[in-house]
Amino acid sequence: MKITFTLFLCAFGLISWSQDIWTQADSINGAPRTVASAFVVDGEGYAIGGLDQSGFRRKMYSYTFIQNDWDDEPSIGGDDGGGLNRGSACAFSINNKGYVCLGQGQTNPFFKDLWEFDENTNAWTQKADFAGSERRQAVAFTINSLAYVGTGYDATGYVKDMYKYSAETNTWTQISDFGGTARKEAVGFSMGDQGYVGTGDDGVLRNDFWQYEPTTDMWIQKADFPGTKRKGAAAWGIFPQAFICMGEDINSEYKRDLWEYNYFSDTWVQRSDYGGPGRSGAIAFVLQGVAFVGSGYNGNFNDDMYSYRKLASLEDHYITSNTKLYPNPSNGTFKLDINSTDLELEVYSLMGQIVTDQFQIEKTSGGFELTDIDNPAGNYLIKCYHPELGQIYQSKIVLL
Repeated sequence: MKITFTLFLCAFGLISWSQDIWTQADSINGAPRTVASAFVVDGEGYAIGGLDQSGFRRKMYSYTFIQNDWDDEPSIGGDDGGGLNRGSACAFSINNKGYVCLGQGQTNPFFKDLWEFDENTNAWTQKADFAGSERRQAVAFTINSLAYVGTGYDATGYVKDMYKYSAETNTWTQISDFGGTARKEAVGFSMGDQGYVGTGDDGVLRNDFWQYEPTTDMWIQKADFPGTKRKGAAAWGIFPQAFICMGEDINSEYKRDLWEYNYFSDTWVQRSDYGGPGRSGAIAFVLQGVAFVGSGYNGNFNDDMYSYRKLASLEDHYITSNTKLYPNPSNGTFKLDINSTDLELEVYSLMGQIVTDQFQIEKTSGGFELTDIDNPAGNYLIKCYHPELGQIYQSKIVLL
């Protein structure tokens, strides 16, 4: 443990204690590129494919947080993967395996295949084709071991249909269409138990922002992204915050601004600009609570990477400091371990109705204890409020 901590400091200095500061990390191996894809498997970040000055690629590289270093990995499809070169593809991870689907190649304007990478065998395996049309510039996010993929651009133009993928059954199922307009080059990511899609290009550039609730298969419009309307931005979520940065605006200006979204307050605040030049088509992934963002295009292809981590605030302290909700699901009694000083707790149905009086709630020395009085089985939301910070905690509980 002591050795690991020493290596971390050597690689990143005081990044874990820096507030709202970007720090340059190791550049991606290979030629500078744009519209690559990225996923995280077993604590390592992976960059796959993309477009460089010579064309589309299928090569993959992995990034190790502690070593601050990139290593070569098998290309999409392995030794027999010729013709699978691509950019503007979707990538996601499920149960410690990585996946790449859709995109465009050198002679193929649209793909619909799906490939799985197993880091234990160091091999790629083709899985069931995407259930929608062949397309590129779509979005993807993962919630509870299911991947959600959709929007983008196909042979007919902009699309907004969405599908979920189960790795367990290797099947795709269509879900509700994206709540906004059909578009390409939007951002898509998950945060907590919800998915998010925003910005992008539907013929004009957009700044709307939408939340997907998988339990109800519904899209809910949230507060608009406050930066200039754009496409090709990068985004990530670290509950209870999400971040959108960079991209290209209507004036063909490559942006470098960073904006933070708060899950609880549905508000945005601007943070420090990206550490490198502005760009579009960058990748982003999160390792150990640190975001890594890089590559992309701004008139030049780029291979630089920067890391970003915001110092925990008082609100974050309440969220992360020894907070635990258990047992969940429960037959009737839940315990929430949290610093309950100055906090009040309320319970809501998924339809937004307050049902607090239908639970017996006791504030304990370690948090709260909730006991069901007269509620049907199902899903409920518990929320904690602070008199100055407002809502600082939310979680879903399942009553059996």
